[in-house]
Amino acid sequence: MNKIVIAIDGFSSTGKSTVAKQLAKKLNYIYVDTGAMYRAVTYFALENNCIGEGFFNKEDLIASLERIKITFKFNEALGFAEVYLNDKNIESDIRTLKVSQYVSPVATLSEVRSKLVEQQQLMGKDKGIVMDGRDIGTVVFPEAELKIFMTASAETRAKRRYKELLERGDDLTYEAVLENVTTRDHIDSTREDSPLVKAEDALEIDNSELTIKEQLTSILEMANQIILK
Repeated sequence: MNKIVIAIDGFSSTGKSTVAKQLAKKLNYIYVDTGAMYRAVTYFALENNCIGEGFFNKEDLIASLERIKITFKFNEALGFAEVYLNDKNIESDIRTLKVSQYVSPVATLSEVRSKLVEQQQLMGKDKGIVMDGRDIGTVVFPEAELKIFMTASAETRAKRRYKELLERGDDLTYEAVLENVTTRDHIDSTREDSPLVKAEDALEIDNSELTIKEQLTSILEMANQIILK
């Protein structure tokens, strides 16, 4: 069977990861969480004293990038791929609040983004992969056989995110979430390094009124049309 690369890009809170994971499972493909890769670099930076409270030794981290190897290995018991840093399982380590506090400054470094794009491209060299992010179809895999660009109104995405945060126990207002969504849209779309843009050959899906199941069915049909050619 023909294997392909599936790139899913789009704005925050459009459910890219949820659909990408389910799609990969249906196709028996590898799913790559690009956000986890930036968390892995941040974990490395913390462990090697490149970043911490009140300091960020950017030069030290940049000089250490060649020592960073990130891979994903599928865990059948858990049903998803776990993140490995230099062959060490760090899946639980990168989900801590401490890593969350430092991942943003690490992710802004062009050298870090360049390194991760290089590794992401290596992961997809044998195809059979689903990857979601902001620049997958434009920078990482511009030749991907299937490119999806997911969007929804800012209000719809804010409502989804607000509901998630309330269920998690966070105390905040819908207005604050909406402001965060629109601010992130602006930053993602206007940053100098790998801005969020729809690839010319990407298929746009506005999922404002679609369920996860409807999105999955639609994308799976698109993928199978290409795979079964």
